[in-house]
Amino acid sequence: MSSLQFSINRPTPPAINLRRSFGTDIRRLRVTACANVQVQAPGTLQTGVSKEVMEAEGRFLVGTYARAPVVFSRGKGCKLYDPDGREYLDLSSGIAVNALGHGDPDWVRAVTEQANMLTHVSNVYYSIPQVELAKSLVASSFADRVFFTNSGTEANEAAIKFARKFQRFTHPDENQPAAEFISFSNCFHGRTMGALALTSKENYRSPFEPVMPGVTFLEYGNIESATQLIQGRNIAAVFVEPIQGEGGIYSATKEFLYSLRRACDDSGSLLIFDEVQCGLGRTGYLWAHEAYGIVPDIMTLAKPLAGGLPIGAALMTERVASAISFGDHGSTFAGGPLVCKAALTVLEKISRPDFLASVSKKGHHFKELLIKKLGGNSHVRDVRGLGLIIGIELDVSASPIVDASRNSGLLILTAGKGNVIRLLPPLIISEQELEHAAEILLGCLPALDKDN
Repeated sequence: MSSLQFSINRPTPPAINLRRSFGTDIRRLRVTACANVQVQAPGTLQTGVSKEVMEAEGRFLVGTYARAPVVFSRGKGCKLYDPDGREYLDLSSGIAVNALGHGDPDWVRAVTEQANMLTHVSNVYYSIPQVELAKSLVASSFADRVFFTNSGTEANEAAIKFARKFQRFTHPDENQPAAEFISFSNCFHGRTMGALALTSKENYRSPFEPVMPGVTFLEYGNIESATQLIQGRNIAAVFVEPIQGEGGIYSATKEFLYSLRRACDDSGSLLIFDEVQCGLGRTGYLWAHEAYGIVPDIMTLAKPLAGGLPIGAALMTERVASAISFGDHGSTFAGGPLVCKAALTVLEKISRPDFLASVSKKGHHFKELLIKKLGGNSHVRDVRGLGLIIGIELDVSASPIVDASRNSGLLILTAGKGNVIRLLPPLIISEQELEHAAEILLGCLPALDKDN
């Protein structure tokens, strides 16, 4: 019997048992992973520490995640390793989070140095990294002000509150200022109650209804319906992703975003760009909306900003920020010194013109490669995206190829209605690694015929 299993069955407090035995196993697996790279091929039956971890997860964690059957213990660059040393090429980036890959030395240095100085003080006090990060975000964007959060869904919650407050502030004589919102088909804005209300998938919302009222979902890209509703002057804000990630890698047109900007300007509604997944270099532009030349009133960010540490941000114009007063919103943890120092490193590296140019170049190369290698398959309907956010639309479920790819050492995601392969590699990935990924995908295509 393993140490983990033995300790779980002993009649002593579970928390103490896990700390004792799991700590021993984690130390052991670190040594194993570092010493034995590619000991076994990906897809080999999970045994030992991996099996123990998965069994313990089933006992102690709330069952909200349908996890893939793999445990990761170490990462370096664009590679992840399980406790037995199996190597995986990571084209998921922790869902667009690890933009600099795993273990970037500059990021590690920044986090280590800051952890030795100051980690947390709360927002009762000032801290230097928070102000420096806000200053850098303002300097590199349309924004004048920044509000920090802990995640993307929190950033969208803040944007909801700020939009409502803005309408009350700018229409003080109205009993019922504009308070409703527009969101779009295939969108995803988060899982907390306000952000969930803005998310189009009904199966995400229905178990938790009633959610926040006053949200109308329109067809993504439909200029006429959006313009007409915005002109009704009861819309506090329009939430839109310039490129939809979870929804299936759909890109807005310049005409659509321009029509939203013009209608919002005419009616007094705010235009909010959710760039939680598509922002911060992922498209080859620092901000995805730069590709369209359309500027929002508020932009929400999160995933890649701190390179793996939890952070979100709502960037806004002075016009919006002037409506916000002391006490209108807050957070204990948001914008702490540690995460902001990490984010400063990420922002500095990704903002460099040569870095962004490399993302564009690699994204174009990868997209063309995928079209060439996969485009002739009868199940492949489309290959789309910008930079290194790419979707491969299939006419069947993408799950079989996700599983086959993982068993072949490649990590990919699904999107849309489960029929889109979502590719979000670290922005530092090499062309050679992208070519290797394309070869694995090509070799895994037959999996689409087995279950369909």
